[in-house]
Amino acid sequence: MTQADIGLIGLAVMGQNLVLNMNDHGYTVAVFNRTTSKVDDFMKGPAHGTKVIGADSLEAFFKALKRPRKVMLMVKAGDPVDELIEECLPFLEKGDIVIDGGNSHFPDSERRNNYLKGKGILFIGTGISGGEEGARHGPSIMPGGNKEAWPAIKPIFQAIAAKADDGTPCCDWVGDGGAGHYVKMVHNGIEYGDIQIICEAYQLLKGVLGCTAEELKEIFHYWNKGELNSYLIEISATIFGYKDTDGSPLVDKILDVAGQKGTGKWTGISALDLGMPLTLIGEAVFARCLSSLKDQRVAASKMYHHTPSPFTGDTKKAIQDIEHALYAAKIISYTQGFMLMQEAAKEYKWKLDLGGLALMWRGGCIIRSRFLNDIKAAYHNNLALESLLLDPFFKNAILKAQEGWRKTVIHATTWGIPIPCLGTALSFFDGYRTERLPANLLQAQRDFFGAHTYERIDQSRGKFFHTNWTGKGGKVSSSTYNA
Repeated sequence: MTQADIGLIGLAVMGQNLVLNMNDHGYTVAVFNRTTSKVDDFMKGPAHGTKVIGADSLEAFFKALKRPRKVMLMVKAGDPVDELIEECLPFLEKGDIVIDGGNSHFPDSERRNNYLKGKGILFIGTGISGGEEGARHGPSIMPGGNKEAWPAIKPIFQAIAAKADDGTPCCDWVGDGGAGHYVKMVHNGIEYGDIQIICEAYQLLKGVLGCTAEELKEIFHYWNKGELNSYLIEISATIFGYKDTDGSPLVDKILDVAGQKGTGKWTGISALDLGMPLTLIGEAVFARCLSSLKDQRVAASKMYHHTPSPFTGDTKKAIQDIEHALYAAKIISYTQGFMLMQEAAKEYKWKLDLGGLALMWRGGCIIRSRFLNDIKAAYHNNLALESLLLDPFFKNAILKAQEGWRKTVIHATTWGIPIPCLGTALSFFDGYRTERLPANLLQAQRDFFGAHTYERIDQSRGKFFHTNWTGKGGKVSSSTYNA
């Protein structure tokens, strides 16, 4: 009886496409699904004529696997993963490998890695990006967990992963424990930011400059040939050109209420936990939350109607300014995301190769873009780089885009167009480049009402002082700490 190289449980769209991808690359895959009719449908349909082995029970599924067994779980994140692991444990032996390929929260992957390690089972928590098309033809894969499992999984994952233009697989080992799912989480957070700044640019082009869907398609096609070249710009151009059955642009008929599945929120929470200013991604999450208040927005629009003066300037120059604002904000988004991963690596003792991560995102994933080659170069030129804004290439890029960026933010404010991400990106940049911020007053206020102390510019760092500001307080200060 033929035995499978790897098994996969969970035959939703992503699971099915990964199986077919593995089959295309010469691997025999065993499949199982709790609803066994899905196995039958898959074997009679998409998997017909392949080497895929269908199983009608977990016992049959595990019997079909070569040792050490490699089992990939493609089920909903959260409790379903834990429940499925428990169901699989009676069939697993020491040295077997369990792979969670869903969008799991990284602390869960840390916990599962430690739990299975105690039982002699090797765990991999891997982020997979690219949607159903990527899963079928080559996703970006970000594996982490127990590195002992990597040699057995590496040939399969790197075979099915997307390939960059130079042939490099968009997959490599990320780090221990939950590192793989953490990096995928930040990838998704950056995706939130990318999508939102594109949407803000769209609203400026349509709402202020009056661009038609056909003009938007051409603008985005043009942008995709330059610095903004990326998957999201490319598909936006396609979306603007897509017609509904009556010949009108379909995008204009879609309700302006955004959904989300939690990875952007998790990224923002992690940034708060680590004390990192992930302002753009945070605003992108809140923009989706604001979009969900549709009824309130409709009511408020009638109370606060704003009719800006018609645009009378140079339309071509305004479009270029918006392009520059979009590019500069994109730089800020990735700057913040990579700063967060750098801080997480320190906190969780992961050895993240930031340049290598940029390489893994060059193909297959949702945020793939030409821009990632520049990030790779920045971190490979300076392994100790603390921020992309301190890299010469990105310094020059920001300086070139800065004038158009500032004009766009000013005009958007005047016209009453919300730009939470383009605007917060500029605020972050201005804060980052400011030698002296007003936090001195902030610390004075904290010391005034709570005796929280402050440091002085004429004393060495680490020495703290308290002032009895009114003469009525005491000399006792509170302890100094950062939460």
